[in-house]
Amino acid sequence: MEKQAFNIVWIKRDIRAQDHAPLHFAAQSSIPYIVIFLFEPSLSNSQDCSLRHFQFQYYSILDFNNRRLQHGNFIHILKEDAKEVFNYLVNCFQVNNLLSYRESGTQLTWERDKWVQNFCKEHQIEWIQFQRDGIQRGIQHRKDLEKRWFQAITAKPISNEVAKNCLQIDHPFLLDDAFKLSLESYSKSFQPAGETLAWRYLNSFVMGRGVHYHILISKPAESRKSCSRLSPYLAWGNLSIRQVYQFVRSHEAFASNKFAFEGMLTRLRWHCHFIQKFEMECSYETLCINKGYEALEHTNRIDFLLAWKEGKTGFPLVDACMRCLKETGWINFRMRAMLVSVLCHHLDIDWRLGVYHLAQLFLDYEPGIHYPQFQMQAGTTGINTIRMYNPIKQSIEHDAKGLFIKAWVHELRNVPENFIHEPWKMAMLEQELYGVKIGIDYPLPLIDIDAAGKLARNKIWGHRNHPLVQTESKRIVVKHTSIRNRMK
Repeated sequence: MEKQAFNIVWIKRDIRAQDHAPLHFAAQSSIPYIVIFLFEPSLSNSQDCSLRHFQFQYYSILDFNNRRLQHGNFIHILKEDAKEVFNYLVNCFQVNNLLSYRESGTQLTWERDKWVQNFCKEHQIEWIQFQRDGIQRGIQHRKDLEKRWFQAITAKPISNEVAKNCLQIDHPFLLDDAFKLSLESYSKSFQPAGETLAWRYLNSFVMGRGVHYHILISKPAESRKSCSRLSPYLAWGNLSIRQVYQFVRSHEAFASNKFAFEGMLTRLRWHCHFIQKFEMECSYETLCINKGYEALEHTNRIDFLLAWKEGKTGFPLVDACMRCLKETGWINFRMRAMLVSVLCHHLDIDWRLGVYHLAQLFLDYEPGIHYPQFQMQAGTTGINTIRMYNPIKQSIEHDAKGLFIKAWVHELRNVPENFIHEPWKMAMLEQELYGVKIGIDYPLPLIDIDAAGKLARNKIWGHRNHPLVQTESKRIVVKHTSIRNRMK
């Protein structure tokens, strides 16, 4: 019996119905197509993955499928590795084209994609990988990159109209009951997933939430409302960078909020800037991008690492951020930078011992942003200014009344403003008055923050004179910065 011919649209980090090049290509083809998403067991156990990621993906797909009558598409959710799925599909059907976006992923997804590429060649399947958000593949420098990125995000978005040639097929890779139940137990503390909600968040940002974006961006409490909060939707592809850029730039509210909205749009460019770094040098995930920092030694105290992970360092803002992140999956950029700074500099722990922990907690985990940013804050690039965020200073400046701290560190909820940033300075009588015993109910600080900061500055700045650091810094500048920035 002659096999039915069709194309496959492989959904990865692009779970949306609009501005979707693979879906558009498939809909315009003369043969039918199927749309698949894979929960791959071999990847699900990797150190950077967590249940909250899978849940966000799952509910994004459900939202997509609920809109299938309007868009004519239906995503098949398969629980199996790519190798098994594609072997099954070519045995049962005639696969002409595999269509997907390029993925700037981890070493595991890269190895998986190399296997798929060889598989497609062996079976005479053309794998067409479309450019994602202006990220360039295969380039060795950044000449004209900003110009090409701008051209990509200002091009007309793709309108994915109703597609009548999308098929539903039977397959053996169904979700088992236990896994499906775990996916459905999505916490209400996390942002709701899907394209529908993504547009609501975007619209509410331009219609009022974003007016004070530039003023409140660093505040741990206020930024939860004033920031766009689009990062999970961009990370999992509920929206494209192009859609967001053009919607904000052309909105009627832009003129009256230009400074705030321009600041937000600048961060869309940063978003792609860091993914481009990772695309060009994926060793960011496991090795110091500046090889000279491999020689930098750390004390790596496991008790310090565990206290940092559990939000029990004795520094209220650090602990509040970690606990908030565990519960909600989101904190703002400055607080993320502070967590990494305290881990790598003040606690003197190798960045690799904490990088996967935060990857698992971030609902908006994007490998291309996560690893380059983590190393930048850890001071292992050799070209970026080393920023050491003193958690006490950050607390006083950005949570002056301690409202964010009290919301997440319940042990300190009765402590007054004058002690909330340094509760260990309370006398025993004051501790009894406010219902908390420092060192018992809430831990003493792990370290003397000023002394540790001084040691860290001397250590990290002194290491910049290492010959290999100097050599690597020159290489990194040439590869990862534009000519204009090099001149600066």
